[in-house]
Amino acid sequence: MTSKPKALLAPLPWIEILVYWFLSFGSHLYSFYQLHRFSKEHEAGLERGFHLERGLLKGSKRDPSDFEWTFWTDWAKKSLLWTLICHGVISRLSVIFFPKQRVPALTLYGLLAASSVLGIKGVSVLLVHLGLSFVVAQLRKPALSWACSLLLLSTLHIQWLEEIQRGWYETEEEYYLLLFSVAVCGLRFISFSLEHCWCPLDHIGIVQLCWLFSYTFYHPFFYNGPIISYKDYIEQMQRPVEERDRNRSALGYLVLRSGRLILWWCIAEYLIHVMYMHSIQSNETYLEILPPWALGGLALALVQFFFVKYLVLFGLPSMLATLDELIPPKLPRCVSIMYSFTGMWRHFDEGLYRWLIRYIYVPLGGSRHGPLYKMLSTALAFGFVCLWHGGHDYLQYWALMNWAGILVENGLKSLLSSSCIRAIVEQNFSAAMERRCTALLSACSTAMLILSNLVFLGGVHVGRIFWKRVFIQDLMMQQ
Repeated sequence: MTSKPKALLAPLPWIEILVYWFLSFGSHLYSFYQLHRFSKEHEAGLERGFHLERGLLKGSKRDPSDFEWTFWTDWAKKSLLWTLICHGVISRLSVIFFPKQRVPALTLYGLLAASSVLGIKGVSVLLVHLGLSFVVAQLRKPALSWACSLLLLSTLHIQWLEEIQRGWYETEEEYYLLLFSVAVCGLRFISFSLEHCWCPLDHIGIVQLCWLFSYTFYHPFFYNGPIISYKDYIEQMQRPVEERDRNRSALGYLVLRSGRLILWWCIAEYLIHVMYMHSIQSNETYLEILPPWALGGLALALVQFFFVKYLVLFGLPSMLATLDELIPPKLPRCVSIMYSFTGMWRHFDEGLYRWLIRYIYVPLGGSRHGPLYKMLSTALAFGFVCLWHGGHDYLQYWALMNWAGILVENGLKSLLSSSCIRAIVEQNFSAAMERRCTALLSACSTAMLILSNLVFLGGVHVGRIFWKRVFIQDLMMQQ
């Protein structure tokens, strides 16, 4: 703790803190209001171009353009919500009546639930990937396991194979569910393979295979995560009953977390009822004519909706996992308090962050072998994330921006923490002023972080227009 810079701990006058909070909340609310006004003024055009849906309230409209939210909401209504509830019931009954068979019961249920949605052919694809990963892992060669896993993930982008798999289903949404399942399970297969290569277990092959089945088909995490490592999963599942937390009321926890989930869902739905942010971002004409405050509101609304969306998408599986005595990754932290690329990666999707650190960054050397290895390890981690998400051009730009952002932040941190610079700062700045200067530097990082998130959420055209209007035109007008 003593190694932290004083600026992070230095108190500021309460009136100054109050002004900062007022400006932050005020700018958020006013920019959202301007975006709301723009959305309602152009509602007719947006409805013609993007087919706004009838809202939940009479006379209201709803923007369904966010694919991920619409996709998972529709699937929740069809089956996923009910299969997750059944998982919770089966888990609780197994704990009460046959605790020693809880893991096999949940594994069997997860396999049956996946088969009911993906079909026998879809589950067969996963079983083929599972079998190949298991066989290659027995060789205990991390490089071979990585090669196998990357080849299996690459099959998601083979055109003729895509056409075959699409033919198995009546709708495109069913195929996409298979696609997402294979991608997420691919991370689990890599985790199992590398853990087995590094720390060969004492179990015989059939026991390892059974645990891999359990890890793969654990229903709350099956389709969309969050991600936990194979090592953490089996350690927590094998924990003796007497070591588990019996002081916590399962019913009280369930009611509290369910209430929070409903609240987050309501906020997400409210946002797409009052601000048609996703339809607006899809049209360059609207992006060009947005008033400045509404443009800022669009950027904030997009990243805030992304945050609330994943509170819901990760919140329900994490709640069920906690009731199963697992320790899921922490839920995403609010993006409005993120001020660095490093913090965004560390605190938004903690499960994926830990996965990247454990299986890519540290094995490649990380920060233990100097700055060159650190740069290479970070680059390959982002390269894998880009590939795993699909490898599209906008993802390449997004990954490059995040890599550059983290390198610049780490470089500045090393520079400012050097003895020479620290001596100059301590001689010429008070602790409070140092804190203000750090916040000013963080504002620059925050601006680039928002820009990279806009590229990820909206594509290159959204990032280009924001860059032109915010960083080019505004600066030219000021000169």
